[in-house]
Order: sequence, then C-alpha cells, then structure tokens
Amino acid sequence: MVKNLVIVESPAKAKTIEKFLGKDFKVLSSYGHIRDLKKKDFSIDIPNHYTPIYEIPKEKKKLVDELRDLSKEAETVWLASDEDREGEAIAWHLYEVLELSPEKTKRIVFHEITKNAILHAIENPRGINFDLVNAQQARRVLDRIVGFELSPILWRKVKPALSAGRVQSVAVRLIVERERDIQKFTPEAAYRVIALFLIQNEKGDTTELKAELNQRLQTKEEALAFLEYCKNSNFLIEDITTRPTRKSPAAPFTTSTLQQEAARKLSFSVSQTMMVAQKLYESGHITYMRTDSVNLSDLALNAAKAEILNTMGEKYVNTRQYNTKSKGAQEAHEAIRPTYMDKPTIEGTAQEKKLYDLIWKRTLASQMSDAELEKTTVTIGVNEHKLKFVATGEVIKFDGFLRVYLESNDDENEKDDDSSLLPPMAVGELLSLKEINATERFTQRPARFSEASLVRKLEELGIGRPSTYAPTISTIQNREYVEKGDKEGVERSFNALKLKNNKITDTTKTETTGNDKGKLFPTNIGVVVNDFLTEYFPDILDFNFTASVEKEFDNIADGDMEWTEAIDTFYKSFHPVVEATAAVKTERKVGERIIGTDPKTGRQVSVKISRFGPVVQIGTADEEEKPIFASLKKTESMETITLEAALKHFELPRTLGDFEEKTITVASGRFGPYVKHDNKYVSIPKGGDPMTITLEEAVELIKEKRIKESQKHIKAFEQDADLQILNGRWGPYIAYKKKNFKIPKDKVPADLTFEECMEIINKK
Repeated sequence: MVKNLVIVESPAKAKTIEKFLGKDFKVLSSYGHIRDLKKKDFSIDIPNHYTPIYEIPKEKKKLVDELRDLSKEAETVWLASDEDREGEAIAWHLYEVLELSPEKTKRIVFHEITKNAILHAIENPRGINFDLVNAQQARRVLDRIVGFELSPILWRKVKPALSAGRVQSVAVRLIVERERDIQKFTPEAAYRVIALFLIQNEKGDTTELKAELNQRLQTKEEALAFLEYCKNSNFLIEDITTRPTRKSPAAPFTTSTLQQEAARKLSFSVSQTMMVAQKLYESGHITYMRTDSVNLSDLALNAAKAEILNTMGEKYVNTRQYNTKSKGAQEAHEAIRPTYMDKPTIEGTAQEKKLYDLIWKRTLASQMSDAELEKTTVTIGVNEHKLKFVATGEVIKFDGFLRVYLESNDDENEKDDDSSLLPPMAVGELLSLKEINATERFTQRPARFSEASLVRKLEELGIGRPSTYAPTISTIQNREYVEKGDKEGVERSFNALKLKNNKITDTTKTETTGNDKGKLFPTNIGVVVNDFLTEYFPDILDFNFTASVEKEFDNIADGDMEWTEAIDTFYKSFHPVVEATAAVKTERKVGERIIGTDPKTGRQVSVKISRFGPVVQIGTADEEEKPIFASLKKTESMETITLEAALKHFELPRTLGDFEEKTITVASGRFGPYVKHDNKYVSIPKGGDPMTITLEEAVELIKEKRIKESQKHIKAFEQDADLQILNGRWGPYIAYKKKNFKIPKDKVPADLTFEECMEIINKK
C-alpha cells in the first residue's frame, strides 16, 4: 500500500523529486494532460454555458487506470503539477478523473525542484485554485471556438485542410505586414564622411585618430564640394570633453528574454530553448522556465551576493530588485535563475551546459555593480566650416558586471559606434590629415523577424503569454503559413570618394545587401489567409483586441471575472460574422490576382491558391477550353510575380533528346520538377532547374535511380506479384499488399521461400 502518492507532469521531474522524499512517498507522472477536448468534435456545449466536453485519449486510458488504482490505496494524494494555469488545470483534471476526495487530496506548488522547496511545499499545501483553472479553460474554449468556426470557411474560400487560430493569426499578420514594408521600402542614399588624422607624440611616434563628420551629406555634389573645401583647410581641435558614464546590468531572465538571448548568443530556436530549459528545470538546476517576472527571492539575492563576495569581492556587489514591465505579467513569481548560485557549471548535454551558463551569468550580473566608464568626445574644426569632425573614445574605469556578462542586441542597422581609446591631445592642437573618405551609404530596410524578435514583438503588444510563445511560433511554421529560411542578398553599386595627398578620387564599388539568415518569411498561402481574415474578421486580427482578450484571461485568473461571461460576450459578436462571411459569394477566388494576358493565346493569366498550393493559371473556368495550370516555385511570391516569370512555367515540358531509343522530357508537377523516360519518373534534386538541365545530367539521374532500385529489390515471387523482399533504410524487409513485415534475425533474406514469407506474414 502507498502511503503518499505524488503526481507530477513529467517522468524526469518525478525522478528528481523522488530523490528528496522518503520511502513513504511514491512519485508518478501524468505525462502532461490526461484529459482534453475531443480531437475531432467541437466539444463545447454552447447552450449549456459553454461547458467543455472532455475525453481521456486512448493512449492515456491505461495510465489513468493505474493512477486511479494507486490513488485509491494511498492515504494522501499530492497533486504537484506546475504552478501556472496549465499546471493548475492538470491538477483539476486529475482530481476529477481519479475521483479524488477533498479530505485525502492536497495541491502543492514549487518554483524550483530542490529539497528545501519540495519539503516547504509539502508543509504548506493548498486547494486547487479554480480561478486559474477557469482562466485555462477560457483560453482553451475560446481557441477551440475560433479554430472550429474559422477553419471550415478557409476550406471553402481558400484551400482544403487549412486552419486558423487566434494568436497564430496575429503572429502571421505581423510577418506579412513586415514583408510588405520591405517590398515597399525605397532606400535613400547619403554620404558618410570619415577622416583619418595623424598625431605625433613627444617621442615622435605617430598614431591615427579616426573622426566622423557630425552630419551626413545628402548628394555627391555636396560631398565633392566638402572635400574640395578640405584640400586647403586646417584641422584644429576645438574642444575635448570627458564625462563619466555608467552601464547597468540587464534584469534576470523571463521566458521571452531567455528565448531572445539564447537565439542571439547560442543560435537556439525558440522551441529548442524551451526544450533545454525544461530539462534543466526538471533536473533541479533552474527555477520554473515559464515566467514573465524579473523578481528574485530573498534567498536568491543572498545566494548571488555570497557568490559575488566569494569570487570577486565587496566592490562588485550591488543587490537589486527589478520590476516587471511586460503587459499583464502574471504566470509565476520569480525570474528564471539557477537553483544554486554557487554552481557555475552543471553536468548535462552540451546544449544544457551552454544554456545554464547563460542563465547563471545573467543572474549573477544582475546583482553586480554598474560598470564605470569614461567617455571622451573630441570636436575638430575645419577652418570656418559649420560642419565639424567628431571622435569618441571610451575607457572602462571599473568593469563591474561586465566582468561576467553583457547583453547582446539584435539591432541590424549599421554599427556606427567606433569608440576606442584615444591618443593624448590638447585643445588648440593642429592635426595632420592622412585622408578623408566620403562613402555613399543607404538607409536600412525594416528587418525581417527572427523567431526571437517575433517573441519580443508579441510581448510588447501584450499578445500571448510565456507558455504560448514557443507553441505559436511552431504552429505557424507547421501550418506552412510562415517558413524559416535564408535569403541571398543582392549586389548593388555605391560611390566612394577619397581625398588623399590633396587629390580627390572617385570610384564605384559593389556590396551585397539584404542578406538574411534564419528569418521568418510568409508563404503565399500565409499571405492569402492573412488577407482574407483581415478583411472579414478584423477583430480576430486586431492587435489591441487580441491583447484585451489576454487581459480578460488575467482577470479570470485573478477572480475578477466569470469565464463564461467573457466567452459569451466574444461568441455573440463573433458567430454572426462567421455566418455572414460563409454566405458571401465572391466573384473571384480568394487571393486570386490577374497579372495579364498570354500573348500566344490571348487568354487571361492569373495566380491563385489551388487545392495543391499556389499556381499560375492560363484561361478561366467559364471558357470552352479548359484552363491550364503550373505550380509556383517556393521562392516565387503571388504578390510580386511578373507576367514574364509566370509564362515561363508553361515552357515545360521540355524535350531533351533520346536515350536508349526513347525520348527524355522534363516537366514540373505537384511534387516538383522531374525527368520522364520510358513512362518512368525521376525527381530532379533540390536546387536543380528544369529549365536548364541537360540531356547528359538527365541520363545520369535515370542511371542513378536504376542502381538504387536494383539494390532495393532482393527477391520477387512468381506465386504472388504483390510479395517482394526489399532493402530499406533499416535493412531488408518483406513487402506485401502495401504492408511491411520484419524479417527474423536468424533468417537470410535472399534465401527465404514463398512459404516462409507467407508464414512470417500470417504470424504477424
């Protein structure tokens, strides 16, 4: 008989907690939710106060039976799921499904998995917080209503099998709008002027001083005129100012700042960061990883102070408490920090060690002294000209928190800060000019979102919560509304003027601009779905509306609002719009764009979303001759494709020539470009272009496929053409009537008889 049964969410967490509790405690895992809304049904009883209809999934039934049997035996059942809304809902579902009684059930929460925290939780149990449960139910029900009511409209109006979601749709909108801002952007040029002066010290050593003109010049004429003026000018130090400055450390990590910094410093994706952080938490290394609080407990403050004192001394200590600024901060009560500040390193995978190191340094730095710097600004006059050159230098007088950690930033604009140590100088000193460069520079287009910068934007807008950022970003990519990828930059020319030895040279140089790595791009389907939802469901896509819904969830969690009232208000305004939109008949297919006329046939050319994705179409459905279609390449945008580029798709199929007295053609289909020969198809590998592939390359692909297929077929049987022994990724296997069967280890595949194969199949 079990005296105490503790139920947590994950097996790893169960393993860690079991170490801290005595033999009277058995710790088991529920493996997340044990009950949820039915997958394929709407599962919300709208007339009956929006009551959710829950079910236990098939795969969880055995586990639920085991937990139920053990909970009946136990004297006390401790529900120890996470301390956020999702965790509270799991505790409530366990209470309901396991038919627990209030007398023998205790709810415990802890922010870190340490012996002290677990024992403290056991000593201070509480009941289930139904306000938190209702906030989770409200989110689940609202998201189900939006998904189930909007998705069928998308199937009819755009493309089958699409789906919509409340927060995901807003995230897609941000990415689509940013892409359009980039397309509309026109760079403006101006000249950045940098001078190099020579300064000689008392020993006769020469050092260079770099200074920038305090204003950019708008035209080449202005730049040339300024360089001409400089030819016969004196350069005099007019002013030197030195002022002390301080740099303060960043606050400890919240979920979103950890996701951003891990992306910048470790190149982790948002979901990767959460997966690694979850393992660190469950192993007892860090506090709970879903939080928007920057608060640290007194225990953590004292532990950080002790660690700084022990390793760096009194002058590095500056204990601070930070205030949370994000809209509607709520989930948990402490920032993400190490559980033991005296542990700079841990055992674990390479990723776990890196992320832990980041969290440890950030937490420690947050409790350290400001860095003290001295900033020097030198102003250099050019005869009587109103423009001045300015040189800046920075000296660290006391490193403070910089000894441990400096926060990165992902500002992609030009880094113009050339601060460095300046040589000794005096006001009134004349400087010797080495050269002046006036270089044409361009304004930067808006930056595409990375996963981390999208999280930051969602947080700024008050959309989503720590538990929703990673799933939202995964969902919009899985649904193929957005894809993460790279974009090669384009080459552009720029003008460079140089004044040296009293001569001006004028050259044209080239640079690559617009190069993007690991950024989020909207797909054609993502753009069409976004535009449709923005037009017909402006509320759902409205940033303020989505943020206000999050605020309502917070009010429910605080006990200030009835969850069914919030859902009722939303549903009564949302459902009529759904019905009205479903009834709208549109002249053209949603997202269709007419781009011109085919000069050969005089028929209309358009782009649209078909059942199989984005296509170019020649002709219309109401013509006698049927329309013809060609799939767009992934890199082509329905918004920007030209008529010329669209018509190129109809130059296929191409005839390349003959091989073995049979013609080879190249075409493009649903699954990409392919080579066709003797009624057999060979895919053209990624990166291959059906418009430029040669006969020799096509023959090579055909031969390669034949070799692969010959290696794949081990044996066939006259008795039944459906029976074959094939070679697969994991070794030989029997294939029969579209089913695969494992070959026993003691059998030689090539020696198997028909009867032996059928025996293996029948046994299965």
